[in-house]
Amino acid sequence: MPTEQLKIAIIDIGSNTIRLVLYKYNPKEGLNEFGNIKTVARLRTYINPNGEMSEQGINILLETLKSYKKILDDYEVSDIYAAATAAVRQATNNTEIIDRMKKETGITINLLSEEQEAFFGFLAVAHSMDTPSAVTIDIGGGSTEITLFENKTLQKSISFPFGTVSLKQKFVSGDIINDEEKKLLRQYIKKQFDKLNWIKDVKLPVIAIGGSARNLAQVHQHTIDYPISGIHQYEMKFDDLEVLNTFLSRMSFDQLKQLDGLSTDRADIIEIALEVFRTLMGVVGAKKFQISKKGLREGLIIHRVLQSDPNSFNKFNVFEENAKRIMYQYGRFEDECLMLTSSTEQLYLECCKLNLFTFNEKHLSLLKKAAQVFSIGEYIENDSSNQHTFYLLANQSIAGMSHRDRVKLALLASYKNKDYFRRFSAPFLNWFNRDELKVLREYGALLKFVYSLNVSKRNLVKSIHLELINDTVHINIVASKHPMAEIYQSERQKKHIERVFKKPVIIQFLKEGEMG
Repeated sequence: MPTEQLKIAIIDIGSNTIRLVLYKYNPKEGLNEFGNIKTVARLRTYINPNGEMSEQGINILLETLKSYKKILDDYEVSDIYAAATAAVRQATNNTEIIDRMKKETGITINLLSEEQEAFFGFLAVAHSMDTPSAVTIDIGGGSTEITLFENKTLQKSISFPFGTVSLKQKFVSGDIINDEEKKLLRQYIKKQFDKLNWIKDVKLPVIAIGGSARNLAQVHQHTIDYPISGIHQYEMKFDDLEVLNTFLSRMSFDQLKQLDGLSTDRADIIEIALEVFRTLMGVVGAKKFQISKKGLREGLIIHRVLQSDPNSFNKFNVFEENAKRIMYQYGRFEDECLMLTSSTEQLYLECCKLNLFTFNEKHLSLLKKAAQVFSIGEYIENDSSNQHTFYLLANQSIAGMSHRDRVKLALLASYKNKDYFRRFSAPFLNWFNRDELKVLREYGALLKFVYSLNVSKRNLVKSIHLELINDTVHINIVASKHPMAEIYQSERQKKHIERVFKKPVIIQFLKEGEMG
Protein backbone atom coordinates (compact mmCIF):
# COMPACT_ATOMS: atom_id res chain seq x y z
CA MET A 1 0.00 0.00 0.00
CA PRO A 2 1.45 3.45 -0.83
CA THR A 3 2.26 5.56 2.20
CA GLU A 4 0.37 8.65 0.99
CA GLN A 5 -2.37 7.59 3.41
CA LEU A 6 -2.11 4.48 5.53
CA LYS A 7 -5.09 3.68 7.75
CA ILE A 8 -4.55 0.57 9.83
CA ALA A 9 -5.85 -1.12 12.97
CA ILE A 10 -3.63 -3.01 15.39
CA ILE A 11 -5.32 -5.49 17.74
CA ASP A 12 -3.01 -6.45 20.59
CA ILE A 13 -4.21 -9.65 22.27
CA GLY A 14 -2.24 -9.74 25.50
CA SER A 15 -2.43 -11.83 28.65
CA ASN A 16 -3.99 -9.04 30.70
CA THR A 17 -5.72 -6.79 28.15
CA ILE A 18 -6.96 -6.83 24.58
CA ARG A 19 -6.57 -3.46 22.89
CA LEU A 20 -7.69 -2.02 19.56
CA VAL A 21 -5.66 0.95 18.30
CA LEU A 22 -6.39 2.84 15.09
CA TYR A 23 -3.57 4.65 13.25
CA LYS A 24 -3.21 6.99 10.31
CA TYR A 25 0.07 7.66 8.57
CA ASN A 26 1.12 9.99 5.80
CA PRO A 27 4.53 11.55 5.13
CA LYS A 28 3.42 15.09 6.05
CA GLU A 29 1.63 14.42 9.33
CA GLY A 30 3.62 11.37 10.34
CA LEU A 31 2.01 8.67 12.50
CA ASN A 32 -1.16 9.57 14.39
CA GLU A 33 -3.34 7.48 16.70
CA PHE A 34 -7.04 8.26 16.26
CA GLY A 35 -8.71 5.54 18.33
CA ASN A 36 -7.80 3.41 21.35
CA ILE A 37 -10.13 0.91 23.04
CA LYS A 38 -9.09 -1.42 25.87
CA THR A 39 -10.76 -4.55 27.24
CA VAL A 40 -9.47 -6.14 30.44
CA ALA A 41 -9.72 -9.85 29.65
CA ARG A 42 -7.03 -11.54 31.83
CA LEU A 43 -6.81 -14.37 29.30
CA ARG A 44 -3.86 -15.81 31.21
CA THR A 45 -6.18 -16.82 34.04
CA TYR A 46 -8.16 -19.06 31.66
CA ILE A 47 -5.25 -21.41 30.92
CA ASN A 48 -6.21 -24.74 32.51
CA PRO A 49 -3.74 -27.06 34.29
CA ASN A 50 -3.61 -29.18 31.10
CA GLY A 51 -2.31 -26.13 29.18
CA GLU A 52 -5.46 -25.41 27.17
CA MET A 53 -7.37 -22.14 27.25
CA SER A 54 -10.85 -22.79 28.62
CA GLU A 55 -14.05 -22.26 26.64
CA GLN A 56 -14.82 -19.28 28.89
CA GLY A 57 -11.53 -17.60 27.94
CA ILE A 58 -12.04 -18.34 24.24
CA ASN A 59 -15.53 -16.80 24.38
CA ILE A 60 -14.20 -13.63 26.03
CA LEU A 61 -11.70 -13.28 23.18
CA LEU A 62 -14.42 -14.03 20.60
CA GLU A 63 -16.88 -11.47 21.95
CA THR A 64 -14.15 -8.84 22.24
CA LEU A 65 -13.07 -9.34 18.62
CA LYS A 66 -16.69 -9.23 17.42
CA SER A 67 -17.23 -5.88 19.15
CA TYR A 68 -13.95 -4.55 17.72
CA LYS A 69 -15.00 -5.67 14.25
CA LYS A 70 -18.15 -3.54 14.49
CA ILE A 71 -16.05 -0.52 15.44
CA LEU A 72 -13.69 -1.17 12.51
CA ASP A 73 -16.64 -1.40 10.13
CA ASP A 74 -17.95 1.95 11.41
CA TYR A 75 -14.54 3.54 10.84
CA GLU A 76 -14.26 1.77 7.46
CA VAL A 77 -10.86 0.29 8.38
CA SER A 78 -10.20 -2.93 6.53
CA ASP A 79 -6.42 -3.12 7.02
CA ILE A 80 -6.23 -5.06 10.29
CA TYR A 81 -3.24 -6.63 11.99
CA ALA A 82 -4.11 -8.73 15.03
CA ALA A 83 -1.19 -9.94 17.14
CA ALA A 84 -1.41 -12.44 19.98
CA THR A 85 1.29 -12.83 22.62
CA ALA A 86 1.90 -15.00 25.69
CA ALA A 87 -1.62 -16.12 26.70
CA VAL A 88 -2.50 -17.49 23.25
CA ARG A 89 1.10 -18.54 22.57
CA GLN A 90 1.22 -20.62 25.76
CA ALA A 91 -2.20 -22.23 25.19
CA THR A 92 -1.77 -25.73 23.79
CA ASN A 93 -4.98 -25.30 21.78
CA ASN A 94 -3.87 -22.05 20.13
CA THR A 95 -4.28 -23.40 16.58
CA GLU A 96 -7.93 -24.16 17.31
CA ILE A 97 -8.40 -20.70 18.87
CA ILE A 98 -6.90 -18.89 15.85
CA ASP A 99 -8.96 -20.96 13.38
CA ARG A 100 -12.15 -20.25 15.29
CA MET A 101 -11.51 -16.47 15.47
CA LYS A 102 -10.89 -16.38 11.71
CA LYS A 103 -14.06 -18.34 10.99
CA GLU A 104 -16.38 -16.43 13.35
CA THR A 105 -14.99 -12.87 13.09
CA GLY A 106 -13.04 -12.77 9.84
CA ILE A 107 -9.96 -11.54 11.77
CA THR A 108 -6.69 -13.39 11.19
CA ILE A 109 -4.59 -13.61 14.35
CA ASN A 110 -0.82 -13.54 13.98
CA LEU A 111 0.81 -15.52 16.77
CA LEU A 112 3.99 -13.65 17.63
CA SER A 113 7.03 -15.62 18.71
CA GLU A 114 8.93 -14.58 21.83
CA GLU A 115 11.69 -13.14 19.63
CA GLN A 116 9.22 -11.11 17.56
CA GLU A 117 7.53 -9.70 20.65
CA ALA A 118 10.89 -8.56 22.05
CA PHE A 119 11.98 -7.13 18.69
CA PHE A 120 8.84 -5.02 18.13
CA GLY A 121 9.12 -3.59 21.64
CA PHE A 122 12.74 -2.61 20.95
CA LEU A 123 11.75 -1.12 17.58
CA ALA A 124 9.20 1.17 19.24
CA VAL A 125 11.70 2.37 21.86
CA ALA A 126 14.49 2.95 19.32
CA HIS A 127 12.20 5.07 17.12
CA SER A 128 10.59 7.11 19.91
CA MET A 129 13.35 7.84 22.45
CA ASP A 130 16.75 9.53 22.30
CA THR A 131 18.43 7.07 24.70
CA PRO A 132 21.17 5.46 22.53
CA SER A 133 21.80 2.33 24.64
CA ALA A 134 19.67 0.63 27.29
CA VAL A 135 18.14 -2.53 28.72
CA THR A 136 14.39 -2.71 28.03
CA ILE A 137 11.74 -4.65 29.94
CA ASP A 138 8.21 -5.24 28.71
CA ILE A 139 6.23 -6.99 31.43
CA GLY A 140 2.82 -8.18 30.36
CA GLY A 141 0.34 -10.47 32.03
CA GLY A 142 1.93 -13.74 30.93
CA SER A 143 5.44 -12.99 29.68
CA THR A 144 8.34 -10.60 30.23
CA GLU A 145 10.65 -9.53 27.41
CA ILE A 146 14.15 -8.21 28.10
CA THR A 147 16.37 -6.67 25.42
CA LEU A 148 19.78 -5.05 25.31
CA PHE A 149 20.47 -2.48 22.62
CA GLU A 150 23.57 -0.40 21.96
CA ASN A 151 23.64 2.65 19.68
CA LYS A 152 20.05 1.87 18.68
CA THR A 153 21.04 -1.64 17.50
CA LEU A 154 19.50 -4.73 19.12
CA GLN A 155 22.19 -6.95 20.68
CA LYS A 156 20.32 -9.56 22.73
CA SER A 157 16.76 -10.45 23.66
CA ILE A 158 14.92 -13.03 25.74
CA SER A 159 11.32 -13.72 26.74
CA PHE A 160 10.49 -15.21 30.14
CA PRO A 161 7.23 -17.20 30.43
CA PHE A 162 6.00 -15.16 33.40
CA GLY A 163 4.21 -11.83 33.77
CA THR A 164 2.23 -9.90 36.37
CA VAL A 165 -0.86 -12.11 36.15
CA SER A 166 0.99 -15.44 36.19
CA LEU A 167 3.29 -14.23 38.99
CA LYS A 168 0.23 -13.28 41.02
CA GLN A 169 -1.17 -16.78 40.51
CA LYS A 170 2.15 -18.29 41.57
CA PHE A 171 3.04 -16.13 44.60
CA VAL A 172 0.01 -14.20 45.92
CA SER A 173 -2.59 -15.75 48.20
CA GLY A 174 -4.85 -12.71 48.72
CA ASP A 175 -5.92 -9.70 46.66
CA ILE A 176 -2.50 -8.05 46.87
CA ILE A 177 1.02 -9.23 47.62
CA ASN A 178 2.30 -9.13 51.23
CA ASP A 179 5.87 -8.64 52.49
CA GLU A 180 6.69 -12.33 52.81
CA GLU A 181 5.35 -13.05 49.32
CA LYS A 182 7.39 -10.11 47.98
CA LYS A 183 10.53 -11.63 49.43
CA LEU A 184 9.86 -14.98 47.70
CA LEU A 185 8.97 -13.20 44.44
CA ARG A 186 12.18 -11.13 44.58
CA GLN A 187 14.30 -14.26 45.09
CA TYR A 188 12.62 -15.98 42.15
CA ILE A 189 12.95 -13.00 39.79
CA LYS A 190 16.59 -12.36 40.71
CA LYS A 191 17.43 -16.00 40.04
CA GLN A 192 15.92 -15.68 36.53
CA PHE A 193 17.66 -12.37 35.73
CA ASP A 194 21.01 -13.57 37.11
CA LYS A 195 21.10 -16.12 34.26
CA LEU A 196 21.51 -13.25 31.78
CA ASN A 197 25.24 -12.48 31.82
CA TRP A 198 24.73 -9.89 29.07
CA ILE A 199 22.76 -7.53 31.36
CA LYS A 200 24.77 -8.00 34.56
CA ASP A 201 26.19 -4.71 35.80
CA VAL A 202 26.16 -3.09 32.32
CA LYS A 203 25.12 0.15 34.11
CA LEU A 204 22.80 1.25 31.30
CA PRO A 205 19.37 2.83 31.84
CA VAL A 206 16.42 0.45 32.20
CA ILE A 207 13.52 1.37 29.91
CA ALA A 208 10.16 -0.09 30.92
CA ILE A 209 7.36 -0.73 28.43
CA GLY A 210 3.71 -1.56 29.08
CA GLY A 211 0.71 -0.61 31.17
CA SER A 212 2.22 -1.39 34.58
CA ALA A 213 5.21 0.86 33.89
CA ARG A 214 2.94 3.66 32.67
CA ASN A 215 0.78 3.36 35.78
CA LEU A 216 3.80 3.52 38.10
CA ALA A 217 4.98 6.69 36.37
CA GLN A 218 1.54 8.27 36.70
CA VAL A 219 1.35 7.42 40.41
CA HIS A 220 4.83 8.86 40.98
CA GLN A 221 3.92 12.07 39.16
CA HIS A 222 0.84 12.47 41.37
CA THR A 223 2.88 11.97 44.55
CA ILE A 224 5.38 14.72 43.65
CA ASP A 225 2.92 17.18 42.00
CA TYR A 226 4.78 16.91 38.69
CA PRO A 227 4.37 20.24 36.85
CA ILE A 228 3.86 18.92 33.29
CA SER A 229 1.87 16.09 31.74
CA GLY A 230 3.00 13.06 29.76
CA ILE A 231 4.88 9.93 30.75
CA HIS A 232 6.84 9.06 27.60
CA GLN A 233 10.55 9.38 28.48
CA TYR A 234 9.65 10.11 32.11
CA GLU A 235 12.65 9.31 34.29
CA MET A 236 12.99 8.00 37.83
CA LYS A 237 15.92 6.88 39.97
CA PHE A 238 16.22 3.67 42.00
CA ASP A 239 15.47 5.65 45.16
CA ASP A 240 12.20 6.84 43.59
CA LEU A 241 11.15 3.21 43.10
CA GLU A 242 12.05 2.49 46.73
CA VAL A 243 9.85 5.37 47.90
CA LEU A 244 7.03 4.16 45.64
CA ASN A 245 7.35 0.66 47.09
CA THR A 246 6.95 2.02 50.63
CA PHE A 247 4.05 4.23 49.55
CA LEU A 248 2.12 1.43 47.81
CA SER A 249 2.81 -1.25 50.44
CA ARG A 250 1.02 0.83 53.09
CA MET A 251 -2.23 0.75 51.10
CA SER A 252 -5.09 -1.70 51.23
CA PHE A 253 -6.55 -3.21 48.07
CA ASP A 254 -9.50 -0.79 48.23
CA GLN A 255 -7.17 2.18 48.63
CA LEU A 256 -5.08 1.07 45.65
CA LYS A 257 -8.22 0.85 43.52
CA GLN A 258 -8.95 4.50 44.37
CA LEU A 259 -5.39 5.75 43.82
CA ASP A 260 -4.99 8.55 41.26
CA GLY A 261 -2.89 7.46 38.30
CA LEU A 262 -3.47 3.73 38.86
CA SER A 263 -5.95 1.83 36.70
CA THR A 264 -8.41 -0.10 38.86
CA ASP A 265 -7.69 -3.30 36.91
CA ARG A 266 -3.98 -3.08 37.84
CA ALA A 267 -4.45 -2.50 41.59
CA ASP A 268 -3.74 -6.16 42.39
CA ILE A 269 -0.61 -6.48 40.21
CA ILE A 270 1.12 -3.08 40.38
CA GLU A 271 3.37 -4.02 43.31
CA ILE A 272 4.40 -7.20 41.51
CA ALA A 273 5.53 -5.18 38.50
CA LEU A 274 7.37 -2.74 40.75
CA GLU A 275 9.24 -5.61 42.43
CA VAL A 276 10.33 -6.93 39.01
CA PHE A 277 11.57 -3.45 37.94
CA ARG A 278 13.50 -2.91 41.18
CA THR A 279 15.15 -6.33 40.89
CA LEU A 280 16.15 -5.73 37.26
CA MET A 281 17.67 -2.33 38.10
CA GLY A 282 19.78 -4.00 40.76
CA VAL A 283 21.06 -6.70 38.37
CA VAL A 284 21.79 -4.15 35.61
CA GLY A 285 23.32 -1.61 38.01
CA ALA A 286 21.07 1.02 36.44
CA LYS A 287 20.92 4.56 37.77
CA LYS A 288 18.00 5.59 35.53
CA PHE A 289 14.55 4.05 35.11
CA GLN A 290 12.81 5.45 32.04
CA ILE A 291 9.28 4.92 30.75
CA SER A 292 8.37 4.30 27.13
CA LYS A 293 4.73 4.89 26.29
CA LYS A 294 5.50 3.20 22.97
CA GLY A 295 5.63 -0.58 22.89
CA LEU A 296 4.55 -3.62 20.92
CA ARG A 297 1.69 -1.93 19.04
CA GLU A 298 3.83 1.02 17.96
CA GLY A 299 6.61 -1.37 16.97
CA LEU A 300 4.19 -3.27 14.74
CA ILE A 301 2.87 -0.14 13.01
CA ILE A 302 6.36 1.38 12.60
CA HIS A 303 7.56 -1.89 11.06
CA ARG A 304 4.54 -1.89 8.74
CA VAL A 305 5.16 1.67 7.55
CA LEU A 306 8.88 1.04 7.09
CA GLN A 307 8.05 -1.87 4.76
CA SER A 308 6.22 0.58 2.48
CA ASP A 309 8.59 3.52 2.92
CA PRO A 310 12.08 2.79 4.34
CA ASN A 311 12.71 6.53 4.83
CA SER A 312 9.56 7.19 6.88
CA PHE A 313 11.32 6.95 10.27
CA ASN A 314 14.86 7.68 11.40
CA LYS A 315 15.77 6.18 14.76
CA PHE A 316 18.94 8.30 14.93
CA ASN A 317 16.98 11.56 14.60
CA VAL A 318 13.70 10.88 16.37
CA PHE A 319 12.79 14.51 17.05
CA GLU A 320 12.58 15.48 13.36
CA GLU A 321 9.65 13.14 12.72
CA ASN A 322 7.79 14.72 15.64
CA ALA A 323 8.71 18.24 14.60
CA LYS A 324 7.11 17.60 11.20
CA ARG A 325 3.93 16.39 12.90
CA ILE A 326 3.78 19.41 15.23
CA MET A 327 4.50 21.87 12.41
CA TYR A 328 1.79 20.40 10.21
CA GLN A 329 -0.67 20.22 13.10
CA TYR A 330 -0.25 23.92 13.90
CA GLY A 331 -0.18 25.27 10.36
CA ARG A 332 3.53 25.88 9.87
CA PHE A 333 4.93 25.29 6.40
CA GLU A 334 8.19 23.49 5.70
CA ASP A 335 9.76 26.46 3.85
CA GLU A 336 9.13 28.72 6.85
CA CYS A 337 10.75 26.19 9.20
CA LEU A 338 13.79 25.89 6.96
CA MET A 339 14.22 29.66 6.92
CA LEU A 340 13.83 29.96 10.69
CA THR A 341 16.35 27.19 11.43
CA SER A 342 18.82 28.49 8.83
CA SER A 343 18.60 32.09 10.12
CA THR A 344 18.91 30.92 13.73
CA GLU A 345 22.02 28.88 12.95
CA GLN A 346 23.62 31.75 11.00
CA LEU A 347 22.92 34.33 13.71
CA TYR A 348 24.19 32.03 16.47
CA LEU A 349 27.42 31.22 14.61
CA GLU A 350 27.98 34.89 13.81
CA CYS A 351 27.49 35.71 17.50
CA CYS A 352 30.05 33.06 18.43
CA LYS A 353 32.58 34.60 15.98
CA LEU A 354 32.25 37.89 17.85
CA ASN A 355 32.50 36.07 21.22
CA LEU A 356 28.97 37.17 22.13
CA PHE A 357 28.28 33.47 22.81
CA THR A 358 30.61 30.54 23.39
CA PHE A 359 29.93 27.88 20.78
CA ASN A 360 28.15 24.78 22.10
CA GLU A 361 26.94 22.03 19.74
CA LYS A 362 24.12 20.95 22.04
CA HIS A 363 22.93 24.54 22.45
CA LEU A 364 22.87 25.02 18.68
CA SER A 365 20.90 21.79 18.23
CA LEU A 366 18.30 22.89 20.80
CA LEU A 367 18.09 26.38 19.24
CA LYS A 368 17.37 24.91 15.80
CA LYS A 369 14.69 22.64 17.25
CA ALA A 370 13.06 25.58 19.04
CA ALA A 371 13.21 27.69 15.87
CA GLN A 372 11.01 25.17 14.05
CA VAL A 373 8.22 25.48 16.63
CA PHE A 374 8.73 29.07 17.80
CA SER A 375 5.37 30.73 18.55
CA ILE A 376 3.25 27.84 17.23
CA GLY A 377 0.58 29.06 19.66
CA GLU A 378 -0.32 31.67 17.02
CA TYR A 379 -2.40 28.91 15.47
CA ILE A 380 -4.78 29.17 18.44
CA GLU A 381 -4.65 32.89 19.17
CA ASN A 382 -2.16 35.53 18.12
CA ASP A 383 -2.42 37.85 21.14
CA SER A 384 -1.54 35.14 23.66
CA SER A 385 0.54 32.93 21.39
CA ASN A 386 3.44 32.66 23.84
CA GLN A 387 1.21 31.19 26.57
CA HIS A 388 -0.35 28.71 24.16
CA THR A 389 3.08 27.82 22.77
CA PHE A 390 4.50 27.04 26.20
CA TYR A 391 1.52 24.91 27.22
CA LEU A 392 1.38 22.98 23.93
CA LEU A 393 5.07 22.08 23.97
CA ALA A 394 5.49 21.46 27.71
CA ASN A 395 2.41 19.26 27.96
CA GLN A 396 2.60 16.91 25.01
CA SER A 397 4.90 13.92 24.65
CA ILE A 398 7.61 14.74 22.14
CA ALA A 399 9.35 11.58 21.02
CA GLY A 400 13.11 11.81 21.10
CA MET A 401 13.15 14.46 23.83
CA SER A 402 13.54 14.10 27.59
CA HIS A 403 11.11 15.98 29.85
CA ARG A 404 13.88 18.35 30.87
CA ASP A 405 14.71 19.18 27.25
CA ARG A 406 11.02 19.46 26.45
CA VAL A 407 10.66 22.21 29.06
CA LYS A 408 13.77 23.90 27.65
CA LEU A 409 12.19 23.76 24.19
CA ALA A 410 8.94 25.23 25.53
CA LEU A 411 10.75 28.07 27.33
CA LEU A 412 12.72 28.96 24.20
CA ALA A 413 9.86 28.67 21.71
CA SER A 414 7.46 30.71 23.87
CA TYR A 415 9.84 33.56 24.67
CA LYS A 416 8.17 36.99 24.72
CA ASN A 417 10.02 38.92 27.41
CA LYS A 418 11.82 38.44 30.73
CA ASP A 419 8.61 38.66 32.75
CA TYR A 420 6.82 35.84 30.90
CA PHE A 421 10.02 33.76 30.96
CA ARG A 422 10.15 34.15 34.75
CA ARG A 423 6.49 33.09 35.07
CA PHE A 424 6.83 30.05 32.80
CA SER A 425 10.07 28.88 34.41
CA ALA A 426 8.83 29.32 38.01
CA PRO A 427 7.60 25.68 38.48
CA PHE A 428 10.96 24.36 37.24
CA LEU A 429 13.45 26.24 39.42
CA ASN A 430 14.67 22.93 40.89
CA TRP A 431 15.18 21.54 37.36
CA PHE A 432 17.68 24.18 36.20
CA ASN A 433 20.35 26.26 37.92
CA ARG A 434 20.59 30.04 37.57
CA ASP A 435 23.20 29.90 34.78
CA GLU A 436 21.09 27.50 32.71
CA LEU A 437 18.06 29.76 33.04
CA LYS A 438 20.13 32.78 32.03
CA VAL A 439 21.32 31.00 28.87
CA LEU A 440 17.78 29.90 28.01
CA ARG A 441 16.49 33.45 28.48
CA GLU A 442 19.22 34.85 26.20
CA TYR A 443 18.57 32.20 23.54
CA GLY A 444 14.85 32.92 23.76
CA ALA A 445 15.54 36.58 23.01
CA LEU A 446 17.71 35.53 20.05
CA LEU A 447 14.91 33.36 18.66
CA LYS A 448 12.35 36.12 19.10
CA PHE A 449 14.57 38.41 17.04
CA VAL A 450 15.00 35.77 14.30
CA TYR A 451 11.23 35.29 14.22
CA SER A 452 10.77 39.03 13.64
CA LEU A 453 12.83 38.65 10.44
CA ASN A 454 10.04 36.61 8.88
CA VAL A 455 6.96 38.39 10.18
CA SER A 456 5.45 38.57 6.66
CA LYS A 457 5.95 34.79 6.22
CA ARG A 458 7.62 35.37 2.83
CA ASN A 459 10.90 33.62 3.74
CA LEU A 460 12.94 36.46 2.32
CA VAL A 461 16.08 36.30 4.51
CA LYS A 462 19.00 34.85 2.59
CA SER A 463 21.89 35.45 4.97
CA ILE A 464 22.87 37.19 8.21
CA HIS A 465 26.30 38.67 8.95
CA LEU A 466 27.53 40.44 12.09
CA GLU A 467 30.25 43.05 12.53
CA LEU A 468 31.52 44.74 15.67
CA ILE A 469 32.33 48.39 14.94
CA ASN A 470 33.17 50.83 17.75
CA ASP A 471 31.62 48.45 20.31
CA THR A 472 28.34 48.41 18.33
CA VAL A 473 26.97 45.20 16.80
CA HIS A 474 25.97 45.72 13.16
CA ILE A 475 23.52 43.08 11.92
CA ASN A 476 23.51 42.92 8.12
CA ILE A 477 20.60 40.97 6.68
CA VAL A 478 20.48 40.08 2.98
CA ALA A 479 16.84 39.84 1.79
CA SER A 480 15.40 38.69 -1.54
CA LYS A 481 12.42 41.07 -1.42
CA HIS A 482 11.60 44.41 0.13
CA PRO A 483 11.38 43.70 3.89
CA MET A 484 9.09 46.50 5.00
CA ALA A 485 7.31 44.52 7.74
CA GLU A 486 10.58 42.90 8.86
CA ILE A 487 12.32 46.28 9.20
CA TYR A 488 9.60 47.54 11.52
CA GLN A 489 9.32 44.34 13.58
CA SER A 490 13.07 43.75 13.98
CA GLU A 491 13.55 47.33 15.25
CA ARG A 492 10.87 46.64 17.85
CA GLN A 493 12.64 43.47 18.99
CA LYS A 494 16.14 44.97 18.92
CA LYS A 495 16.04 45.85 22.62
CA HIS A 496 15.89 42.14 23.58
CA ILE A 497 19.19 41.27 21.90
CA GLU A 498 20.84 44.52 23.02
CA ARG A 499 20.27 43.31 26.58
CA VAL A 500 21.83 39.98 25.68
CA PHE A 501 24.84 41.47 23.85
CA LYS A 502 25.19 44.33 26.38
CA LYS A 503 25.99 46.49 23.37
CA PRO A 504 24.00 48.75 21.04
CA VAL A 505 22.74 47.13 17.83
CA ILE A 506 22.30 48.57 14.32
CA ILE A 507 20.19 46.55 11.87
CA GLN A 508 20.66 46.96 8.14
CA PHE A 509 18.71 45.15 5.42
CA LEU A 510 20.49 44.71 2.11
CA LYS A 511 19.45 43.51 -1.33
CA GLU A 512 21.05 40.38 -2.74
CA GLY A 513 24.44 41.29 -4.23
CA GLU A 514 25.05 44.28 -1.93
CA MET A 515 27.17 42.42 0.65
CA GLY A 516 30.87 42.45 0.45
